[in-house]
Amino acid sequence: MAEFLTLEQAQAEGGELRVDVLIAGAGPCGLMLANELGLRNVPCLVVDPKATTAFNPQANATQARTMEHFRRIGIAREIRSLGLPGDHPTDIAYFTRFARHELARLRLPTAAQATEQIKSLAGSWSAAELPHRVSQKYVEAVLREHAEQRTGRRIGFGWRLLSFDDTGDEVVAQVAQVAPAAGGGAVTVRARYLVGADGARSAVRGALGIEMGGATGLQRQFMGGKMFAVYLRAPAFYQRYPHDIAWMYVSVNHERRVFMASVDGRGEFAFHAAVHPHEKPEDWTHDDARRIFAEASGMDIDFEVLSTGVWIAGHSLVAERYQRGRVFIAGDAAHLFTPTGGLGYNTAVGDAVNLGWKLAAVVKGQARAALLDSYEQERRPIGLRNTAYAREFADSVGLFEVTAELEAEGAAGDALRAQASEVLGAHVRREFNIPGVTFGERVDASPIVFGDPARVPSDQANAYVPTTQPGGRLPHRWLEGGRSLYDLLGFEWTVLAPAHAGAEATRLAEAGRAAGLDVAVLLLEAEKVGDLLDEGLLLVRPDQGIAWRGAVVPENACAIWARTMGGT
Repeated sequence: MAEFLTLEQAQAEGGELRVDVLIAGAGPCGLMLANELGLRNVPCLVVDPKATTAFNPQANATQARTMEHFRRIGIAREIRSLGLPGDHPTDIAYFTRFARHELARLRLPTAAQATEQIKSLAGSWSAAELPHRVSQKYVEAVLREHAEQRTGRRIGFGWRLLSFDDTGDEVVAQVAQVAPAAGGGAVTVRARYLVGADGARSAVRGALGIEMGGATGLQRQFMGGKMFAVYLRAPAFYQRYPHDIAWMYVSVNHERRVFMASVDGRGEFAFHAAVHPHEKPEDWTHDDARRIFAEASGMDIDFEVLSTGVWIAGHSLVAERYQRGRVFIAGDAAHLFTPTGGLGYNTAVGDAVNLGWKLAAVVKGQARAALLDSYEQERRPIGLRNTAYAREFADSVGLFEVTAELEAEGAAGDALRAQASEVLGAHVRREFNIPGVTFGERVDASPIVFGDPARVPSDQANAYVPTTQPGGRLPHRWLEGGRSLYDLLGFEWTVLAPAHAGAEATRLAEAGRAAGLDVAVLLLEAEKVGDLLDEGLLLVRPDQGIAWRGAVVPENACAIWARTMGGT
């Protein structure tokens, strides 16, 4: 990878930097986008006012589809080695208090089991990867390392985007160090495009004047209103805790509603407690954190408070636009979730994947700029879909009313706990067994796919019906020798076809190559992949979505490529 002028060098020389894409924000979205661009040799620069990647755990669940994308860029195995130890349970369990009555539990495979079990799963969970319970802090560190290797440029931590001007031909931005050295001034960055992946309070979105629409400030007994976050180290928890080990522990009682996720499986936890309307968590101390932990756990144990913070649950917001001119927004800048289902971080990664291949194609002259219009057309409906699902999950658990009688001894308490077990047992499967949400994202109305919305399965959270109807993810198959179909696809475009249609597949691929695209051909024995190729050939996009299918390639094969690359 070529060496580029650094921000510090440009600052010292009083000059400027030129890149194809400037990315504001080095969270999972911005770092994933840098990986996508770096792998395609598109010069980019990422700036973020933070000193480094996340210290606090933040998001704690990587969905299966996100793991498939990590597999596609070659980091899934590394990600799966982080977070919980390979033999640590990944169950989600509900209690009156952690040390008292267990109410419900969803048992799930460990990381080690997941890599083996996935090869025998079919139907809704036919996939290359299962979910992985890993904190965002670990994911960001991996994404950063690979982004720097692939782009040849250090992530610009400690640098802030001050302003930008979209001239119509380029974006001229000013960036500066948060804590500049003596004499250190702003650096001018000239970029063909700017992406604001700069979080919930996005300065890029604000400068564009883009409003957020949807619901906010929703009040629930849980997952609605202020939440008090504690990052803590408590190895003694495992010695004192009387039930089977889990990954996520949820406390359901009248005094304090809480969820707590294991970060490393050895004693670090991300603890989040609902705040009552009369409380002021901004004033709470570490002693308050210990008091609230005791309320939720029913345990008096020593632990170290690593950090605390306050955040708001109850958001279900999506930006009215994802683009203005040469400037885009993505991730939390474009959509805000209540974190039920873990959909915020995973949707952000999907934004980066979608935008990455399209920016690269336009920058390289492989597609007209009109291709970039499809980013908003495809991803905004998914933002609306996924925030709606997250709100549905939050309502399911947060509107469940809890009284003191739930912890009462005797027949009355037993009856209430049995009722709670039924409700929470149904809820945990509704929120955490979500192959439909995970794999069922579709872009049927997109102008760059040959979609037919009338022929797609219904969208359901807890069931996924694989289909080769263009507009959705290519259904996965495990092939002979335990090989994943996805591992055989080209990194860019792939014409997937039954072996007998090799000539047709080659003709379609050659038309794409003539347009300057990287197109692979993958021929499979139809009888070995079930019904995958019953409809004939499939044109698979760089994001593993299906753009076109057909039994016969039309004589004017170029027309297929013209449409999928932003033409008509």
